[in-house]
Amino acid sequence: MGFPDNVLADGEKVERNLHPHWLTVLGPTLLALVLAALAGIAVLVTPDDSTGNTIQLVAVIILVLMALVLVVVPYLRWRTTHYVITSHRVMVRRGILSKTGKDITLSKITDVSFHQSLFDRIIRSGTLTIESAGDSADELLRNIPRSDEVQQLINRLIDADATRRSH
Repeated sequence: MGFPDNVLADGEKVERNLHPHWLTVLGPTLLALVLAALAGIAVLVTPDDSTGNTIQLVAVIILVLMALVLVVVPYLRWRTTHYVITSHRVMVRRGILSKTGKDITLSKITDVSFHQSLFDRIIRSGTLTIESAGDSADELLRNIPRSDEVQQLINRLIDADATRRSH
């Protein structure tokens, strides 16, 4: 599902709509496979009688609950985190059940920087830090795919916005 266009102002255009890097859900995906294998093992090694069936049921319930917490929640958190860069602002939306959002207009951004660890460089992601005028704290956008390119895009958009406002 893309970011809804109904939040855009007249003439505003989405330049990038991002989620955190897909590798942020690789761990939970691998864990899902391990949990499924454990469920299969529990079914295979327990006897086929009422005691064994009870053990199987308890084991499967525990593994399903673990999967909900350790697999489904991180996936939903990844899927419901939006970093949207438009021709007028940077929007951040997060949350599964309750939502939080922040809009930073390009004219208020005072600095955009990125940080990449060695691993981030290998997978081409990183953390963007957006500083804005005012009392609000810096906005950290973690695990941004191609964070260096996104930083340059935001800087170009800031320049274009300043030019547009001056005319």
